[in-house]
Amino acid sequence: MTIFTKLINGEIPSYKIAENDKFYAFLDVFPMTHGHVLVVPKMEVDKFYDVPDAYLAEILVFAKPIARAIEQAFPCQRVGSAVIGLEVPHAHLHLVPLQSADDLNFTRPKLKVSPEELKTAQEKILAYLENPEVFRPVS
Repeated sequence: MTIFTKLINGEIPSYKIAENDKFYAFLDVFPMTHGHVLVVPKMEVDKFYDVPDAYLAEILVFAKPIARAIEQAFPCQRVGSAVIGLEVPHAHLHLVPLQSADDLNFTRPKLKVSPEELKTAQEKILAYLENPEVFRPVS
């Protein structure tokens, strides 16, 4: 059982952002930038591209309103997405607020953030995620 499965099952506390029957999104506690969220399938699969096709399509639809909320909560150029998957053997998608391409450089040191900073980041994202304006299609 991976650490992500333990988070999903509530065995380990997390800063949950969103959840449905297939996916779980939570703050990365070792973020690249403030507001860094991980989106994981509840199905425990090691490699991202071994996830069933339907899940691969749905993970982006699930992540879309989260990315929009992150963009509002943490003003940035855009929210970048990355699939690295070397740290935890459980498929996951990184959503990272970007000011530059270097913000997706996973070889650089991660931020050290306090539980208070994580709670504040969670509240900021949730405030926008719960706002129906975030879900409006881009014209």
